[in-house]
Amino acid sequence: MTDSVTFAVLALPEPGLLPRLLQPFAKRDLTPDHMLAERQGEEMRVTFTLHAPDSGVLHLIAGNLGQVVGVLAVEMQEARWAEAA
Repeated sequence: MTDSVTFAVLALPEPGLLPRLLQPFAKRDLTPDHMLAERQGEEMRVTFTLHAPDSGVLHLIAGNLGQVVGVLAVEMQEARWAEAA
C-alpha cells in the first residue's frame, strides 16, 4: 500500500505548461494534494503529491506526464509509512 506519491517533472517553462501537466490527474478525477512549480533558469521544476493514491494508476500518470509537450524528465517516488505500535 502506498501512502503517498510524489511526481517530479522537469520541463521547459512554456505558456500553458501547468494546465497540460494537470490533465493526467483530471482525466482520472484526481486532484493533487500539493503542487509546487518554480522556474530554475531555462527550466521549470514542478512537483505533485498525492496522498493515499490508487497504486494502479501511478505508472499511467507518470507515463502521461512524460508525454506532455515540453517535459524533459519525470521521476516518481512512492512513500510508505509504518504505523506506530
